[in-house]
Amino acid sequence: MVTEQDVQHIAELADVGIGKEELEDFTHQFNAILEYFDILDRVEGQGAAARDLYNVLREDEVEPSLPQEEVLRNAPAQEDGFIKAPRVM
Repeated sequence: MVTEQDVQHIAELADVGIGKEELEDFTHQFNAILEYFDILDRVEGQGAAARDLYNVLREDEVEPSLPQEEVLRNAPAQEDGFIKAPRVM
């Protein structure tokens, strides 16, 4: 069970301001969420998790792309045949 002090501590860690008038409601909601997780923990799985899945990705297929000139026509800035982006530091 989560206490109001726990909720206040979590709110401080997440940098979320919770007023004293909201603290009781958030504590109740937090405990309700944790009760749902307890229910989910007791559910026994079947089916998909038990199957052996491998290589679920599709095969690579070569497809034609846009011509370089057409792509560069939409670029706000270009240099040496490439799209020029601003430096990020």
